[in-house]
Amino acid sequence: MEIYPNLINGVLNEDKDVINELMHLTYSVDIATALKGLKNEEILKFYNLVEEKSMADILAKADVVMQARILSVLDYSQIIGLFYYMSNDDVVDILENISIGMRKKLLNLMKKEDTSLIEELLGYDSDSAGGIMTTEYIALSEELTVAEALNKIKDIGPKTELIETIFIVDKQKKLIGTVDLRNILLASSNQQLKSIMRKLLVYVYAGTDQEEVARLVSKYDLKGIPVVNQNEILLGIITVDDIIDVMVEEHMEDILRLGGVSEEENISTTLRTSVKKRLPWLLINLITVFLTAFTIGLFEDIIDQVVVLAVVMPIVLGMAGNAGTQTLSVVIRNISLGEVNLRQNWRLVFKEIFLGGVNGAITGIITSVILYILYGNLYISLIVFISLVGSLVIAGLFGFLIPLVLKLMKADPALASSIFLTTATDVLGALVFLGLARLFLPLLI
Repeated sequence: MEIYPNLINGVLNEDKDVINELMHLTYSVDIATALKGLKNEEILKFYNLVEEKSMADILAKADVVMQARILSVLDYSQIIGLFYYMSNDDVVDILENISIGMRKKLLNLMKKEDTSLIEELLGYDSDSAGGIMTTEYIALSEELTVAEALNKIKDIGPKTELIETIFIVDKQKKLIGTVDLRNILLASSNQQLKSIMRKLLVYVYAGTDQEEVARLVSKYDLKGIPVVNQNEILLGIITVDDIIDVMVEEHMEDILRLGGVSEEENISTTLRTSVKKRLPWLLINLITVFLTAFTIGLFEDIIDQVVVLAVVMPIVLGMAGNAGTQTLSVVIRNISLGEVNLRQNWRLVFKEIFLGGVNGAITGIITSVILYILYGNLYISLIVFISLVGSLVIAGLFGFLIPLVLKLMKADPALASSIFLTTATDVLGALVFLGLARLFLPLLI
């Protein structure tokens, strides 16, 4: 079904039937995407044609830019009306991305019982478990029978984000277990929940980083993970849909940081902001390039005498850079999954060294044969072969160690690894290649 043509047709003609049919047949996230093609006054017309509950769902599914556009055409009472149908964590996500003044006005207009929870959630770091958790879940006392629990679930269920997993607490509200709704439905009505609950718990604290939360949910295949305070009192839960958002966010963040680009920047960011975000990393990279140039300059006399070295050297440095990036990508991926750290897995560096040697030898043989055919100089081929083996060993060593050392220093492994790696492979690769050239110089002339 064509979304945008039907959307714009329904809006321009103010045809509720067309809009209602579109809403019935289309996911809210696709409607939110299609709304980007409308002018602000047309978005307001659309708002007046749909039910508040549907519009609230669209607002929750829209990206940050589209959320801002929707809010800009509505007055405060209309925004509060939409918030009523949204989960607390979705409301918090929106409030975090608007101006402080607008946030205060909205919070002042909301009911006290709603704002207390929302203000609590706003107090957590946006990248922490507390920042992405929801307070809309089902927590029942361990003393309840199955029959009593089902009545509670029927009453609370429609207001919660997760109904498949029921969290069990004791008299002090301390989290002590979970039970699947399936098990409740299959149990005898007079059984107490504590007799069928699962005591083996996976939970996180409010300050836990969202990346660690995502790793735990993935590892244990959870539908949701509870968030507790230091006394193990249940504060909220994080649902799998929020975890998917976190995984996408962290994945994109790592890709951008590997390239020295801020995750806050996009294609429509202003020129001034883009310069401010990118230039510092380019300047750091410029320093490392000068370091490489200085290293090569130390062998200027050798290159002057054997010009072919200047032609061949990029092959060695390019192969080393690519090999190092391969190792770097694998290590950063395993760090993000919590599967590797320097203290426990340092012996794996020998595998990367050996791998670099094997790959260097194979690519070195191929390259040496080609260069011998082109230049007819056995010693040029020998230098390139040894250099490729040595450079790929260096690339494997530094590609493995750099991100792990940065992690050990509490720095983001994806943030500066590529710059350090490029410096190591270029400088050391050039030293190996040109050092061998100086050694073999009498045989090259």
